[in-house]
Amino acid sequence: MLDNHYDVNISKDFQTFEFKSIGLKGNVTKVVRYSEINVKGFYNLGFGDKDSITGFISDLTVTNNGDSQKVLATVAVTLYAFTDKNPEATVLATGSTEARTRLYRMGITNNLEEIEKDFIIMGLTEANWENFRKNVAYGAFLVRRKI
Repeated sequence: MLDNHYDVNISKDFQTFEFKSIGLKGNVTKVVRYSEINVKGFYNLGFGDKDSITGFISDLTVTNNGDSQKVLATVAVTLYAFTDKNPEATVLATGSTEARTRLYRMGITNNLEEIEKDFIIMGLTEANWENFRKNVAYGAFLVRRKI
């Protein structure tokens, strides 16, 4: 899963990661940002395209650059780097749309065996958090590094 990923530029605080998606639409700058939420030790994983003029990060842009698997692998690489520096962190991830959340779920499902070697992953059903299971529609995901 992690063999085919983009090179990543990492901020000094290991909370912001930038890389270039290279594909059908050219070079598109992507940003992954881990932001602590109002619960200590919990971080939101924000991800989107960076506008080259304004610097604004959009999590609604659909790039269709033909490299989604490589992009998801690169996001996974940032999760490893972030949790290496913050091993006690719990990361909350959800898509900005239902389609994106489904894409994340499919990426997790396709790589579940490898992910579970290093991470505990949970999914949010309508009622509660549970250990991630294949073929279940989740609204969000919690990820924590195994220590």
